[in-house]
Parts: sequence; structure tokens; C-alpha cells
Amino acid sequence: MGLEKLTSDAIQLLKKLIETQSFSSEEGLTAGHIEAWFKEYNINFKRTKNNVWAVNKHFEAGKPNLLLNSHHDTVKPNSAYTKDPFKAIVEDGKLFGLGSNDAGGCLVSLIATFTHYYNYENLKYNLVIVASAEEESSGPKGLNSMLSIIPEVDVAIVGEPTLMNLAVAEKGLVVFDAVIEGTPSHAAHPNDNNAIYNSIEALKWFKDLKFEKGSDALGDVKLTVTQVNAGSQHNVVPGHVDLVIDVRVNDAYSNTEIAEILQKKAPVTSITPRSLRLNSSSIPMEHDLVKAGLAMGRTSYGSPTLSDQAVLSCPSLKLGPGDSTRSHSADEFIYIHEIEEGIKIYIELLNRVIV
Repeated sequence: MGLEKLTSDAIQLLKKLIETQSFSSEEGLTAGHIEAWFKEYNINFKRTKNNVWAVNKHFEAGKPNLLLNSHHDTVKPNSAYTKDPFKAIVEDGKLFGLGSNDAGGCLVSLIATFTHYYNYENLKYNLVIVASAEEESSGPKGLNSMLSIIPEVDVAIVGEPTLMNLAVAEKGLVVFDAVIEGTPSHAAHPNDNNAIYNSIEALKWFKDLKFEKGSDALGDVKLTVTQVNAGSQHNVVPGHVDLVIDVRVNDAYSNTEIAEILQKKAPVTSITPRSLRLNSSSIPMEHDLVKAGLAMGRTSYGSPTLSDQAVLSCPSLKLGPGDSTRSHSADEFIYIHEIEEGIKIYIELLNRVIV
């Protein structure tokens, strides 16, 4: 398969994806564009809801399975856009548009890479590709729903913008809802149990909390109080204060352990995790994918941002063209040369491991 044509077609596919609205749970039309690619390249594929997936032509039971995954849903554009977020605009080597960087560039590069290897015989790994839905919303009909449908995954490359460096670990996420109770009263009367004043101690406790175990790849657990809500009118002391707490979990703890620590020690009336399923993820430094990437001159690091790696229990590597700092930003873009480079690096990396 000619690399130049694959790359050109991948960029054209990305333009189509940009110009097709695909908010989480609304990815039907972009799934159709991905289906059209597979049809054009005579690749047998399946579609499960808005997830489009395929395996390599010479798939052999008994071989380990390598998953290539990225998503085609997007967040909604923010109000600071100066360009049409649904128009693929190329200026000064940049391709602008919603989802161009997160994660359209990664997705089309992985699709091109899978297509390159689709007809290969005698690969050391089977290849499975999933262009998934609902990543941005961590929804129930995304990659997590596919794990019982696709062949069991032994290792994965998850396409997210990393400047094609190796994110060998990724922090997990737990969001907690906490309640601090007090005694409701009229503001004109004495009240030694004001829930808002009670929250001062709790907020300071959360601010000062340090978890004991750090991580070489991911650093410390990061806890942040992100929402505080209390009261309904000026002359009523509220009976409770509600907090929302965002915890980014390193690979030294499970999400369950974090929940147990906070539920035992936090100076609040109650604290409840919304979900414990988005755990940290990693891949051993001695894995062939990591060793091959390092030998190619790529650097490794631990990622603080969440992706579909969180739903995988196998070793997984986050790797893709683009820059994470551009994700969800106004006038989002990816450089054309980043896509060109991304496809080349993906192919060379796999060539060192699966051929």
C-alpha cells in the first residue's frame, strides 16, 4: 500500500470528520465516513452502534491481539472560537477544526496504519482496530462496550495527542460528591453549627492532603475541590454544603483504595464516588512496544489526562500525533506534518514489533 496515498487519504478523511458533527452519543454520520474508508480499501469490518471495528485479514486464533484505538466523538465547541469549528481550514500548515487534534488526527493515522498492515501474512500479533464512540463523555456505548465483542486484547495503542512520544502510564479518575452538614436557621439568630463555616476546616483538609505513595511515571495523586454549592437566599443558613472533588489517581493506588481512604478520613458528613471504573493504566517499560519506541528516539512520560485507556485492563500505550494542550481549545488544530509523521512512526513502530 503506497504510503503517500494512504497519508493523503487519511488527511481527506480527517477533513470529512471535522465537517460532520459528532458530539458524544451523536457519532452516526462520522461512523459512516469510517465505514466508507474500509469499503474503499476492501477491508471487512463491523459496526456496533457507533463503534466501527475490524481485524487484519489473516487473523489467527492463538496469536496475541494488539488493539489500535482512537475515538471519533468530540466535545462541543467553546464560545471562544473565531473560526467555524465544523469547517476544515488549512492555513500555514495547520488543519483547523473541531476534533482535528483530539483525536481525529490520531484516529485517521491509526486507520491508515491498520490499512497498511491489513493484508500482511504471518504477523506476530493480530491487529484489531476500533474507531470508538463516547470517549469524551465516558459513555456506556464506547470502547468499554466493545471489550466483550472484539477479540480479547493483550496490548493496546490508544491514539491521543502525545506529540508521538510514549505515554507509558496514565492517571485514573475518581469524582466524589461530598456533603458537609450543619443546622439550618434564620440568619438573624445565633447558630454555632453553620454548614458553610464547617466547610472551612474540610476545605483546608482537602487542600493539605498528601497521599503517601508516589509514582515514578505519574507523580503524586492530585486531589482538587472543583465545585462548592450551598444556600438558597441571603437570610437562611443552609443545612448542608455540597462539594465536588476531582481526584487524579496514580498507579500506586487503585480507585477503590482512594475511596476507602477518603471515606475513612475526610472531615465531611458523607463522601461518595460517582464511579470507580476509570483506573490508572500503564505498560511495562520492558514491553517490546516501549523498547521499540525508545530505540526510535521517542521519549516516555506519564500522562495526567484521561483517555479510553482507563477502561482497558491490559497493558496499553498512549501515542499519537498532535499536542494535548490544544485539545478542547478554541480554534483547535493539528499540523499536517504531524499526521504525516504520525503515520510513519506508527508503521515503523509496528514494523519493529509485529513483522
